[in-house]
Amino acid sequence: MSTTLFTPYTLRTLTVPNRVWMAAMCQYSAAPDGDAAGAPTDWHFAHVAARATGGTGMIIMEATAVSPEGRITPYDLGIWNDTQVAAFRRITSFLTAQDTVPALQLAHAGRKASTERTWIDRGRALAPDEAHGWTPLAPSALPFAPTRTRPDELTEEQIRGIVRQFADAARRALDAGFRAVEIHGAHGYLIHQFLSPHSNHRTDAYGGSFEGRIRFALEVVDAVRSAWPEDLPVLFRVSATDWLTENPQDGRTGWTSQDTVRLAKELLAHGVDLMDVSTGGLVPDATIDAGPGYQVPFAEAVRSGAGMPVAAVGLITDPVQAQDILAAGRADAVLLGRELLRDPYWARRAAAELGARVSTPVQYHLA
Repeated sequence: MSTTLFTPYTLRTLTVPNRVWMAAMCQYSAAPDGDAAGAPTDWHFAHVAARATGGTGMIIMEATAVSPEGRITPYDLGIWNDTQVAAFRRITSFLTAQDTVPALQLAHAGRKASTERTWIDRGRALAPDEAHGWTPLAPSALPFAPTRTRPDELTEEQIRGIVRQFADAARRALDAGFRAVEIHGAHGYLIHQFLSPHSNHRTDAYGGSFEGRIRFALEVVDAVRSAWPEDLPVLFRVSATDWLTENPQDGRTGWTSQDTVRLAKELLAHGVDLMDVSTGGLVPDATIDAGPGYQVPFAEAVRSGAGMPVAAVGLITDPVQAQDILAAGRADAVLLGRELLRDPYWARRAAAELGARVSTPVQYHLA
């Protein structure tokens, strides 16, 4: 039986064997300092290897910082040096051998940076004078929350420097064996902070109007696209809404779904191949009415309104649900997060339920 969920999908010259993809999920498990800082460990290998042997078509490694100060926590992955590149090769070679496409999410946390791991003191802020702490950077000197460190406002020279860091990170990602890169422009990370009028109060060329607020995003895309092979895809993760303007119970102004469709048109013109459509993350107290597939309509709006290929996320848990989303033309792929944590073999189980097949490791052929 042929199902959309288990048909290959091609972006440029890269063909992904199916449409079940793993969303980037931070593990906060790298060394915080020393020569191994930011490098993937045995934990990261085990985390993604299990999902690869489970039949997942593409695995997007967690938010990987383009610089030390771009990490949310000191324990984030990084891709700013050659030690990290070498450590990633072990992972990418294994994923490729399992017929899974390895992808890397390139990120800068901006004002969300310098915090503890989420399971320690609820991810409290690390003060700049504290061990492993530093002063975050942001479009405007506005803290993420009252308990967070006030960030330094980026100068235009610093902005240009971060753009170069994204390009350098893309080159290292290719050297590490990744076949796709995803630019993290969602969940309150630095690019998202520039996009939203809630967090971007600048009055120069990087603020104010819609065109000013998207300028940094487009410069990052152009830099990554120029550093990345023409025949391989660049993805972009976006928060389609901040849940502020579009929330009748919240009077604050933020990034909206209409803004996202406008941005998608620009990204398409700048060489982005697919938008990974999520929501929220800019402010810690935004209200979200979350039900099964609650973010799918935002992906559908981008696909129909901008003509941009999209991956849908958000409580997609059931194989029939995932298949129906794709068969109805609402998205081109589905990205699973928490469901793949619960069941690394979700793709294999879904294929069996839908009468399809996924790649099976030779060691399992008799199972």
